[in-house]
Amino acid sequence: MDKLRVVVAKPLAAEIAERIRSAEPRIELVLEPDLLPPMRWPSDHDGDPAFQRTPEQQQRFDELVDSADVLYGIPDTKPSALQRTAQVNPNLKWVQTMAAGGGAQVKAAGLTAEQLQRITFTTSAGVHADTLAEFALFGVLAGAKDLPKLLDHKARHHWSESRWVMKQVADMKVVVVGMGAIGQRCAKRFADLGATVIGVNRSIKPVTDVAKLYTSDQIVEASRGADALVNALPGAVGTEGLISREVLEALNPGAIITSVGRGICVDEQALIELAGSGQVGFAALDVTAVEPLPEDSPLWDLPNVLISPHTAANSDMEDDRIAELFIANAKAFLDGGKMRNVVNTELFY
Repeated sequence: MDKLRVVVAKPLAAEIAERIRSAEPRIELVLEPDLLPPMRWPSDHDGDPAFQRTPEQQQRFDELVDSADVLYGIPDTKPSALQRTAQVNPNLKWVQTMAAGGGAQVKAAGLTAEQLQRITFTTSAGVHADTLAEFALFGVLAGAKDLPKLLDHKARHHWSESRWVMKQVADMKVVVVGMGAIGQRCAKRFADLGATVIGVNRSIKPVTDVAKLYTSDQIVEASRGADALVNALPGAVGTEGLISREVLEALNPGAIITSVGRGICVDEQALIELAGSGQVGFAALDVTAVEPLPEDSPLWDLPNVLISPHTAANSDMEDDRIAELFIANAKAFLDGGKMRNVVNTELFY
């Protein structure tokens, strides 16, 4: 058979491209670096936004992606570009997205039923689980150990004469919302520290490290009396606003929130108000409903809210891990086996 033509549509180091070629000789991997924006940091899938193709380069880039059997990355990380090539390239069979929540990008492309049936979409789910679980743990620890208060005292050179009681994670009830790879890794991190972990998921499935698993329609019950809540939800059908005001109010007063899933899954206005009132004692947000977070967002000025610019997933090894996942999926694709992280094109996760 002819080789599977894989066109790299995102910035990628030459050594990683060569690793993919060496690992699966049935692949023709096409990478033209001059057509792709330079990376600003390791695993920068978007590349430098200042990069502009000439009209000739754009024509060449479109010709390449339109000749692909497989796309390694959504072209320019734009759903509109995915929509365009899905329409004009009837041979496109598979798209590997770089995001763990790549289903949201597929949904945004507005593809037809025929295109969604013809093209397999896979995500990088699991690749970022460890780094995001560490951030979730960091956020809860920062809240438990009164990081804002300590930083304020340090800035004022103030040694408090009265000591106070800090929270201990081992004594906490921690709700993890979303039991995908990230959520399950979060659950393990907290369970290892002795916390009682409650899971919330769209459906009941076997998971470890949770004392009890609730379904999404039971999220208020699951959150009642909890000391911390972790958002590990994807941006999928049914997840927007799932962590509602009612959920946040069901938590114990002074509860800690850490968000590493998608920002749209949290009622942000309710979070702002409840962080201001003290019902939410501390929040560590790697994601927000609108990104970049607008300069006039009240979240910036709340002393008990920590903002991370959607960077907690990044690591030096991210591109390597996505490549290994892609190699395994390419072998399964070519051999008619079961692929990992296939997007559900009805729920888009």
